[in-house]
Amino acid sequence: MQRLYDFLRRHPMGVDGFWAVVLLGVSSLWAVEEQSGVAHRLAAVLLAVLYSLAVALRRRAADEMVVLVAALGIGQLALDVRPGVANFAMLVVIYTVAAQGGRRWASRLALVGGVVAAPVSQVRWPMHDVSLPGRVFFTLVLTVPFVLAWVLGDSMRTRRAYFDQLVERATRLEKEREAQAKVAVAAERARIARELHDVVAHNVSVMVVQADGAAYVLDGAPEQAKQALETISGTGRQALAEMRRLLGVLRTGDGQESGEYVPQPDVEQIEVLVEQVRQAGITVDFKVEGTPRPLPSGVELTAYRIVQEALTNSRKHGGPDVGASVRLVYFDDGLGLLVEDDGRGAAHAMQEDRGADGHGQGLIGMRERVGMVGGTLDAGPRPGGGFRISALLPLKPAG
Repeated sequence: MQRLYDFLRRHPMGVDGFWAVVLLGVSSLWAVEEQSGVAHRLAAVLLAVLYSLAVALRRRAADEMVVLVAALGIGQLALDVRPGVANFAMLVVIYTVAAQGGRRWASRLALVGGVVAAPVSQVRWPMHDVSLPGRVFFTLVLTVPFVLAWVLGDSMRTRRAYFDQLVERATRLEKEREAQAKVAVAAERARIARELHDVVAHNVSVMVVQADGAAYVLDGAPEQAKQALETISGTGRQALAEMRRLLGVLRTGDGQESGEYVPQPDVEQIEVLVEQVRQAGITVDFKVEGTPRPLPSGVELTAYRIVQEALTNSRKHGGPDVGASVRLVYFDDGLGLLVEDDGRGAAHAMQEDRGADGHGQGLIGMRERVGMVGGTLDAGPRPGGGFRISALLPLKPAG
């Protein structure tokens, strides 16, 4: 049974052909038995053949078949062939035209033809032994199947159109979802690229400074050289841990699955960062103003990375004996950052930054981070020399 159902569903034209043959056989037998006279029988058989042809081709050319059926009805009236089994093809074609939703005129023709078929038939072949009210009632009863066939077909067309809209909408939503996912992946990769830049630029810079210092004092002050090497080792481990976390996100999409989980840096770790820079030989004045309180994780990470990048630039571009200061100010509606140094000035710093990083990505990355949390950033030379970076990070995104 299932195989038969699958076959019928895959071959609708074959199904129509089968029912057309059945209709032709039954209507031909009816014509031979019910029609009187050879001429009427031959006309009835010919009409049965054409009606059956309309059923067989109703899916392939529905509009043309409704015209054919209408012409056959007129011919049936002209040839005085009384309605019979072959006229069932009218119901089938009317339903098909209404269901396929082809040309508008064809559907209207099918409806009008179905409505007038029964009354015209009663006028052409009246029932003399039935009263007028009875004939009217009988005519209405015969009209109902034609109207129902058209209504059912039109309802099927509407349901099919609605289903197609749902499928189209689902496909469009799926494409939009894929596009949004690609945008999210690109944004995440850009964020990870900024994280890697900050990790590498800061930690490697500290390691280079400490290595240079260890080589300088290796013979005269072995203890200082040992301390510098320990700082290099600790900084390298920290850098490897952060890079392992970020690369793990690229592999699995989840930092906790990457083997070793490292928490995101926050505002409290800025003091540790400042101490690390001091050990590298730079004097840093660190102050916190206002009442410290928990901040959104995005704001805390942005604040940490800005201070990290600013101190890295001071160490790289400030020259010998550079000094820096870091201020954290807790406002009611945000967090303020001010990082200054007294180095050799902004022009030299930005020129070296391009030479070291390729395209000056440090300041660009800071502006992107601040923009992501809805804050503002101001970076430029100080009036008395050196460089200044100030940022205001709101507690709530702008919008």
